[in-house]
Amino acid sequence: MEKIKTDEIHLRHVETDVLIPKMMREKAKEICVEKVEAFNHCCKDSGFLMVLKCREQNAALKECLTIHYKDPAFFEQCKQEYIKEKIEFLTTGVATKNRKQKLPTSM
Repeated sequence: MEKIKTDEIHLRHVETDVLIPKMMREKAKEICVEKVEAFNHCCKDSGFLMVLKCREQNAALKECLTIHYKDPAFFEQCKQEYIKEKIEFLTTGVATKNRKQKLPTSM
């Protein structure tokens, strides 16, 4: 089977405008994990008053996430990772999320 190169892959509109930004959001949340946890903790402790009490944590979280969303290098990194996953899917027919699941040990 012929190997597919990353520069030969054509990305559809939905991939560049929806799927790659979704990957960026997930990765940014992993990078900004401390701010995400601080915001979540504040929300749990504040209940209905979280809108008023957690403004500081929300602003810090937004700032951290926005830095990554607007970074062209971060977009390119996520795009290349998405392309690798797409090539892997095209060659194996198995989606990345299905490949990462462990096989049952008792067969």
